[in-house]
Amino acid sequence: MHTSSLSLFRSSFFAIAMVIITLTMPLQSYAFCGFYVAGAGSDLFNESSEVILVRDGKKTTVTMKNDFEGDPEEFAMVVPVPTVISRKDIDVVDPIIFETLDKYSAPRLLEYFDHNPCEPYVDYITSIPMINGNMVLCCVESTTRRRKDKRVKIEAKYEVKEYDILVLSSKNSSDLKGWLEDNDYDLPPQAEEVLEPYIKNNMKFFVATVDKKRMKNPNELSPLQISYEHDNFMLPIRLGMANSKGEQDLIVYAFTKEGRIECTNYRTDEMPTANEIPPSVEPKFQKCYTRIYDKQYNDNGEKAVFLEYAWDVSPQNTMKCDPCIGPPPLLVDFTKAGVDWVSSDWSADRVYFTRLHVRYSRDKFLQDLSFQVTPNTENYQVRYVMRQPATGDFFVAKQVQNIP
Repeated sequence: MHTSSLSLFRSSFFAIAMVIITLTMPLQSYAFCGFYVAGAGSDLFNESSEVILVRDGKKTTVTMKNDFEGDPEEFAMVVPVPTVISRKDIDVVDPIIFETLDKYSAPRLLEYFDHNPCEPYVDYITSIPMINGNMVLCCVESTTRRRKDKRVKIEAKYEVKEYDILVLSSKNSSDLKGWLEDNDYDLPPQAEEVLEPYIKNNMKFFVATVDKKRMKNPNELSPLQISYEHDNFMLPIRLGMANSKGEQDLIVYAFTKEGRIECTNYRTDEMPTANEIPPSVEPKFQKCYTRIYDKQYNDNGEKAVFLEYAWDVSPQNTMKCDPCIGPPPLLVDFTKAGVDWVSSDWSADRVYFTRLHVRYSRDKFLQDLSFQVTPNTENYQVRYVMRQPATGDFFVAKQVQNIP
């Protein structure tokens, strides 16, 4: 009999550098204007995962990107959830939504051209074109064989597109571990220890496997999206550390009505921004940004959450970045992400977009990530400026004295 092993998803998104040309605008209007040169997307970081969070009151919608490599029938994932999730609250989405959000909110390099003070200054006004994790999961391979076991209760069972889904509950971690092993999940030695806190908090376990015959795209698993209502606004990351060999990176794209989200049980810090770098860094910008992140991570004791983007992306807000990489998220993107309060007539619906980046390890992050929605609506973006010297004719006006 084939015995499967525990594995983790990795992000496969490759950031494509688009060049958006913007002419120089008055400095009092925008802090930086010029050419978008390059972005630093989620693909730069090894063992990286992406998740979309939407919080509206007590409702949380989580979208998990699945980058499993191998036979889809040997895929399974286990996600702790605070309540039994109903069928209407489970869906799959187009994976392109992650590419859209990553590219639009990623740290970026822009090229700024100094003005020649000896030439007349001309203002140009341009407009930006308005066109069209995993949830850090315990991801395991499995076979399709399932045995009945009274130690674990199956709270719900669904078929959602290519996924077969079970919602499980258990009284203790050894029973759950035994059920998973009896059903051909090969768990790491730390599994029981990691499962125990979730069981003590009466959490359920969302288990998804794949029926290859129902796959729309045989080469790619659809991201799973689940919604539930609960007082706690959190993201379970501890379960995904059961077989981790070290550090993992997680990118969180979050949407709310009120303002930014921030982590409540770990420090939320802003990445350095608006720093000037020499033109020689341009071909190495992505590597440069990973080193900047490494430094911030180390300087904060390897246990902080970093803000990389925060902006009011409401439809009526015409400026959603500075500079912009491409078109902003549209209604269809909000809908895919789980933002269900935006209407098609763009009436006073507010949407705030936060991008958080966290690198976590088993010994530094002893708790799952807890979040809160804040009233902070200040715009923020990680961007670095590469200045090019002014060109053209330079001259110095000389004053001639008439000597009698």
